[in-house]
Amino acid sequence: MKDLRTVTPGAVKVKTGVEAPEAVAEKLAEILSGTYDLLIRTHEVHWNIEGPMFYGVHMLTETQYGELFAATDELAERIRALGHLAPATPGALLDTEAKGTKAKAGAAAMVTALKDRHEALSRACHEGITLAEDSGDPVTADMLTARSAAHEKAAWMLRSMAAG
Repeated sequence: MKDLRTVTPGAVKVKTGVEAPEAVAEKLAEILSGTYDLLIRTHEVHWNIEGPMFYGVHMLTETQYGELFAATDELAERIRALGHLAPATPGALLDTEAKGTKAKAGAAAMVTALKDRHEALSRACHEGITLAEDSGDPVTADMLTARSAAHEKAAWMLRSMAAG
């Protein structure tokens, strides 16, 4: 049987009017990697949360990891639409240097760690919006505006949950 990694297509030049598709695709790949890493970290909290915040955090993170999973596909497909390959190896998708959220950390610390990651991804989306707009790519700018809004809402919910 043929190894699927040997039949991966290469990047292609597309003519859609985007002036810097490679730069936009690279930024999207960065955001995709951060999103995938956050998806894993959110599962980690979902599975390992303990204490009085258990039910609320467990239910919130279930909703959030579902949304993050859908976002990874949308981001990867936009990279492909720009003619580039989406990162697809564990090393390209996960921050292997990250220590995770430490399952034995308190619930508030776990929630705060997720909040911080959502805020960082929102900032990366803002950078991507500027890059996309400067490249004449309203499709990516719109998609990243929606992604930023999702991360900002998630961060707000997590911040509110960890307050007090």
